[in-house]
Amino acid sequence: MKIKALVAARSGSERVENKNLRQFAGKNLLEYKLESLLQIPSFDGVVLNSNCEEMLALAKSMGCETVRRDEEFATSSVSMNVCYHNMAENFPGDIVVYCNATSPMISTESIETAVRLYFENQDLYTSVNSAHLIKEFMWMNGQALNYNPTLQPRSQDLPDIYSLNFAVSVISREDMIKERSVVSSRCKLFTIPTVEAVDIDTLLDFEIAEYLFSKKISKIAENY
Repeated sequence: MKIKALVAARSGSERVENKNLRQFAGKNLLEYKLESLLQIPSFDGVVLNSNCEEMLALAKSMGCETVRRDEEFATSSVSMNVCYHNMAENFPGDIVVYCNATSPMISTESIETAVRLYFENQDLYTSVNSAHLIKEFMWMNGQALNYNPTLQPRSQDLPDIYSLNFAVSVISREDMIKERSVVSSRCKLFTIPTVEAVDIDTLLDFEIAEYLFSKKISKIAENY
């Protein structure tokens, strides 16, 4: 059984131009992500799925496996379920550890924990998916979703609501094909610290993540 990390990165980012290859704390998001995954000894490989030749060349130069994605599965209009199905069909392994390049703060320890939880709970769950706790006053269509505005609680007393962040997901290739997702119908949510859940969608996200990541690598350097 082959356990491999899968990173999906397409060209044509709309909100942050070329965000996977954009200068980020001295390198770029994709390079940092591949670098960290290659350090996990339990993996049988790291796979980049992309339609971008520059990204594929970078991954190859680092010793990663590559899968060139057809352009029809790399547009902003295609459903993610269609993309997941296509990526799974072309994945050269048995267990998929799906990690977003746009989640730079998640630790290798958290990724390894997610894999361990997957194998320890196979009788109960068919995927493990990272999430973080949200304690915010949420509204939709003019109505409060998670509290009574006439009896407003303290934020810490709000109900526990978890947000999937896709920093790491573990699922078999077979189930990813069947579910057309990295989140199965029998998923186990794995809570990670909020700082590790940082995901880059906007330029502000990018700048915040770069600041936090720079502090993290500076702290690591101080310990050597």
